[in-house]
Amino acid sequence: MGLKCGIIGITNSGKTTLFNCMSKTKAQVTNFAFSSDKSNVGICNIPDERLEKIHQLITAEQLVYATVEIIDIPGLTKGSNQGEGIGNSFLADIRLCDALIHVLRCYDDDNLPHIDGSVNPVRDIETIDLELQIKDLEQIERKIQKVDKAARVGDKEARFQVEVLQKYKNHLENFQNVRTLDLPDSEKKVVEDMMLLSAKPILYVCNVDEKSVLTGNKYSESVIDYFKDSDNQILVIAGKLEAEIAELEEEDQALFLEDVGIQEPGVNKLLQAAYKLLNLISFFTVGGKENRAWTITKGSLAPQAAGVIHSDLERGFIRAEVIKYDDMITYGSELNCKKAGKLTVEGKNYVVQDGDILHIRFNV
Repeated sequence: MGLKCGIIGITNSGKTTLFNCMSKTKAQVTNFAFSSDKSNVGICNIPDERLEKIHQLITAEQLVYATVEIIDIPGLTKGSNQGEGIGNSFLADIRLCDALIHVLRCYDDDNLPHIDGSVNPVRDIETIDLELQIKDLEQIERKIQKVDKAARVGDKEARFQVEVLQKYKNHLENFQNVRTLDLPDSEKKVVEDMMLLSAKPILYVCNVDEKSVLTGNKYSESVIDYFKDSDNQILVIAGKLEAEIAELEEEDQALFLEDVGIQEPGVNKLLQAAYKLLNLISFFTVGGKENRAWTITKGSLAPQAAGVIHSDLERGFIRAEVIKYDDMITYGSELNCKKAGKLTVEGKNYVVQDGDILHIRFNV
């Protein structure tokens, strides 16, 4: 679907280490600030236990996971909006992302000095928030100047736009992110094409030391306390530990995870959380050449889902034969589901649900 999730953070926060764990692309990790001059891009498989269980029941030549594009944006710093470090061009990279993962340094390391002299993840959140807010404010002010002249001579639409833009301006001047401004859809459309940086949905990752992976530490606790009155999602992950796990063979990973008391790699949870942050769900097609997870936006209708497989399927859509994932696991095969009345025939107005197994009937 071409949806992108950007990893952001203060330089030396452990972003690239986590990116390497998530992605098949291996980017260089260094101890130096501003050591990277480009964003790293990787296509990441979304772990899905449901697809693996289906694969055990139904024979297919291949198992194909859903994917999401992850962009590792080099570390930002105070003044990035004015080109400090090498941040200005990377603010433009953030603009192209649909959602953000903000990695927070929540560990001490004398060999890896923090650019601001001390570890303080709440300060880091505020630093990056401010950089994004300043850039958004510049954009809003430019647009106000652009439409204000028409508003002054009585253009009703221009006047409406100025009123709405002023709300955004006031919100940003109060050091608030655009995503927290509650406005009706008709007003949100005024800035829809601006791709405002602080409007993007965000997931926070506390990158802790290995001994804190199960319990967290004072740094991750300060982040949780900072967001206690919000619905922001926060994950606690040990980046160095994840890097060790990623280097192991699959059968060795299970033993390693058992030793450290973790059920699954934290990076799996991170990828799944990123997928949900983008408002994405998966449906499955099974049998033959591949058992496959397909990505759609939550709320998509059956013809739209068919179009993700191939445009001809959407154009000639007749119906979708649907089996729920739980029913497939219970009855063990498509035939058994059909005999039990668990296969339904759905038309063009059917809203595809997460985990649906679809067989599309079409005619072109």
